[in-house]
Amino acid sequence: MSIVITGNPGVGKHTITHKIAEMMKLSIVDINEVARDSGLFEQNDDTNDVDVEELEKILKQKISDKDIVVGHLAPYVLRKNQIKIMIVLRRSPYDLIPVYNDRKYSERKIRENTGSEILGVIANDAINRLQEKVFQINVSGKTISEVTKNVMRVIMENEGSEEVDWLELVRKNNDLGKFFVD
Repeated sequence: MSIVITGNPGVGKHTITHKIAEMMKLSIVDINEVARDSGLFEQNDDTNDVDVEELEKILKQKISDKDIVVGHLAPYVLRKNQIKIMIVLRRSPYDLIPVYNDRKYSERKIRENTGSEILGVIANDAINRLQEKVFQINVSGKTISEVTKNVMRVIMENEGSEEVDWLELVRKNNDLGKFFVD
């Protein structure tokens, strides 16, 4: 069974995965790379659609307990019996906006991704599918070293999950329209 790092784009999945892989001497399986190398990306406007059923079949053959798996599609393409632990990295939508601007995301794509983070779509989907194997970590305002330490604690001790509620923060700031209205 594998360790899995997931979350929305821009939360630091790859950065943390590389640190953990180095510390634990694990190989990295990048779900996006597997999908791309398998010809499963289909371009639609400014997004890439993926045949998740086909990707799930391919990943079944590719991952082992000597791997750390990374990708935002993890909750949709991995089964409970393949996962030792899934860590969902969460980041404030306010912190994600400059990341997405640097990546030259369209306004629509920025709203889709920040909206997904605010609503906790990936975290909720992971929890619904994988229950007790899912842990959330808030990376906002933390250094790479601090996040790495938190992730290692979750992996080694099976504890350290954080409650993350960006919707309440956005509501308090009266910013729902900023993230959800065109």
